[in-house]
Amino acid sequence: MTKIKICGIKTLRDALAAIDAGANYLGFNFYPKSPRFVDQETCAQITSVLKREHPDVKLVGVFVNSPFEEIKNILNSCSLDLAQLHGDESPEIFSKLSPRALKAFRGIPDDDRIELYARSEPPSFLVDATVSGSYGGTGITADWSAAAKLSIRYPLFLAGGLKPEKVAEAVRQVNPWGVDVASGVESRPGEKDAKMIKDFVQAVHSVKESIL
Repeated sequence: MTKIKICGIKTLRDALAAIDAGANYLGFNFYPKSPRFVDQETCAQITSVLKREHPDVKLVGVFVNSPFEEIKNILNSCSLDLAQLHGDESPEIFSKLSPRALKAFRGIPDDDRIELYARSEPPSFLVDATVSGSYGGTGITADWSAAAKLSIRYPLFLAGGLKPEKVAEAVRQVNPWGVDVASGVESRPGEKDAKMIKDFVQAVHSVKESIL
């Protein structure tokens, strides 16, 4: 079954709506310039409930060029399972955070970069669209053809422009280990829509059901 990550969670209500819909992963954005930014205290309040009531759901912090100590502190204080590195972090930072680091590539990485950042367990990494001057959440579609070739070799998360009406086709074409969505399930930037989340999850599940 394709894993589903709903990213940019800012409230407990949205977190629970995503879990109720069937999400496996939730993302919390710590990049201050993002409309999905959540502060450390708010995130900790949300995740304390989730860890108690939904321990099987994986919780991910999204960081853009944050210092190592800051990332480590937030991971621990917010009880996060993974740090998604969405900026220009060095292999050294990635290595110091392993095995709790997940690299997000903006664009399709070459083999040398994959070797430096790939995790040894799924998900290996995340593939997002390339948008100059942006670190994700743009709604721009990633390169599905290139991602499909990578997904044969690696259990990857596919992100970039996924929406309820197009994610099923993305799953068919790319066959990713998981899909990641932020802006594609929002009524406006930073505000999640429970119905759109439900429609997104159902669209992903429909692909596997149609194959069966």
